[in-house]
Amino acid sequence: MRIYSWNVNGLRAVLRKGALQDFIENERPDILCLQEIKAKPEQVEYDFPGYKIFWNPAKRAGYSGTATLVSRQLDGKFQMKASSLLRQEDLSANEGRILTLDCEKFFLVNVYVPNSKPDLSRLKLREAEWDPEFLGFLKELKKDKPVVVCGDFNAAHEEIDLARPKTNHHNAGFTDEERRGISNLLAAGFIDTFRELNPAIQRYTWWSHWGKARENNVGWRIDYFFISNNLHKNLKMAEIYEDYKGSDHCPVSVELDF
Repeated sequence: MRIYSWNVNGLRAVLRKGALQDFIENERPDILCLQEIKAKPEQVEYDFPGYKIFWNPAKRAGYSGTATLVSRQLDGKFQMKASSLLRQEDLSANEGRILTLDCEKFFLVNVYVPNSKPDLSRLKLREAEWDPEFLGFLKELKKDKPVVVCGDFNAAHEEIDLARPKTNHHNAGFTDEERRGISNLLAAGFIDTFRELNPAIQRYTWWSHWGKARENNVGWRIDYFFISNNLHKNLKMAEIYEDYKGSDHCPVSVELDF
């Protein structure tokens, strides 16, 4: 089973460009998790042939939101599971940031983690509320069956995960607090799949719009697939697809053998 994740930075925009259609045709994902869709279902005219789509749009128009596409070949094996274990309802529900599917063999959590903002005005909320509550949610799921969690975590974990770590230690996306949130996830028994299989490779999933960052590959790895450690034996591949354009992020994937 190959699962992909992509922050599309506007679902309607990436569809207008034809980038998402090309990606699906080329890669034919079994499952595709999308973040920052910025749309409600009735605003999206494309019908995603061959897929069933699960939606969790933000209540605010043109903002945030997640969606997960599941191949019709897997139809019937997945169902929505409420994220009610999270107390932070204004973020998880109102902003459409978490979409959880219950599969026969694992839970799949598609997440768009809040950005701390350039002035770090959301850093305290993220450190004190979002990160611990989201980790607690994943731990509860893990008691029942294995967990696959993917999406935009809006943070690079280690210096290898961004091009210019020395100048970003106090900037959003690489503060000690945000990095600690990922460290806590790993300490709780989750595996960073790409880093597990590629311990010394420096590759990125997001590039700023400024200063020709993408052309110069001055990027950050902030999009992840984490799996609970009891899926380690099932992990076959983790990949990043820098060549796919249409968003300031690129897709990432994981292959699991069941």
